[in-house]
Amino acid sequence: MEELLKTVLLVMHIFFAVMLVGAVLLQRSEGGALGIGGGTMGGLMSARGAASGITRVTGILAACFIATSLTLAILAGNARTKTSITDRPPAQTQPAVPSTPVVPLAK
Repeated sequence: MEELLKTVLLVMHIFFAVMLVGAVLLQRSEGGALGIGGGTMGGLMSARGAASGITRVTGILAACFIATSLTLAILAGNARTKTSITDRPPAQTQPAVPSTPVVPLAK
């Protein structure tokens, strides 16, 4: 059942991501977003700029995208086993032995 939930959430997450990109690309540029042309902040705070339908849709899609992201992250974090490397005993290793005998050099 949990795998089905993860699959449904992942499909919804991809849908929200694609729709969010589309909504952002459909928005009209105000001309001063990057400081080009010396635009003012008046367009951002006006009733027309804040109440635009595409702006609301973009906000809702962004909230849904963040919600699915957090839910998927929580589900992925709960699936891991909580172990530490200090819980395991150290591996038994053999001492290093040279493969050929060492012959001292003659003087």
